[in-house]
Amino acid sequence: MALHFVIEDAAAASPGDVLTLAGAEAHHAATVRRVRPGEHVTVGDGRGTWLTGTCESAGGGEVSVRIATREDRPAPERRLVLVQALAKGDRDELAVQAATELGADLIIPWQASRSVSRWDGQKREKGRARWATIVREAAKQAHRAWIPEVAAATDVRALEQLAHGGGMLVLEPTAQSRLSEIDLGADGDIVLVVGPEGGLAPDELDRLVAAGARAVRLGQTVLRTSTAGPAALAVASTRLGRW
Repeated sequence: MALHFVIEDAAAASPGDVLTLAGAEAHHAATVRRVRPGEHVTVGDGRGTWLTGTCESAGGGEVSVRIATREDRPAPERRLVLVQALAKGDRDELAVQAATELGADLIIPWQASRSVSRWDGQKREKGRARWATIVREAAKQAHRAWIPEVAAATDVRALEQLAHGGGMLVLEPTAQSRLSEIDLGADGDIVLVVGPEGGLAPDELDRLVAAGARAVRLGQTVLRTSTAGPAALAVASTRLGRW
C-alpha cells in the first residue's frame, strides 16, 4: 500500500502540480519510511482532500511529489463520536489510537468522577494536544481522508446537554439492551460513552439516562476502558454499513 502523508497545502493542489513536503513530514517520509523517487504515495489535508502521486525527489529536508489525481471525499453524514473517560497510564491513549483507526469522527475527553487521571489547569490543553497528536498519526496510518477532531475535555453536565439531542449510547455491562440489536435510527450522530476504570459512577449513569441517553452492553464480558470504545465503534460501523 502506498505511503500516506498529511500537509495543509494539499487542499490547493491539482493534478500536475508538485507538492513539497518539509519539516517533520519530510523527515518521516525520507528518513523513517525511506520513500524513494518513483514510489507512489498519497497525500491529504485531513479535511477530505485525497491526492495520489509519485515521489520525484527526496533529500535535503524535503520530499517532492508530482500529483496525478485528486479526489474530494465528503465527511460522513452520521458521525461516530467517542466520549472517552480519562484513565490511568496509557489506557485512554490506547483507546484513542484504536478508535481513530476504527472510524471515530470526533473524540471527546471526559473527566469522569472515577477517573484516576486528572486534567487540571494547564494539563487540560496539554492532554488534549497529546490526544490530537495520537489521532493524527493513527489517521495517517489508517489512510483516513478526514482526521477526527479532539474536543476540549468535558464533564457530566456537558454530556447531559449532548444527550438531549438523542443518539447517545452509554456502554454499561449491566444494561439489558445490546448495542448489536438496538435501533440506531436513520439520522443524527451516534455518541458512544465509555467510563474509566471501575465504570461509570451510578449517579453519572442515572443523569445521562434521564437526559435521553440509552445504556447498552456489548456482550457477556466486561471490557477494559481501552478496548470498550474501539469494540463499540466496530459494532456501530457494521450496523451503519461502513464496513
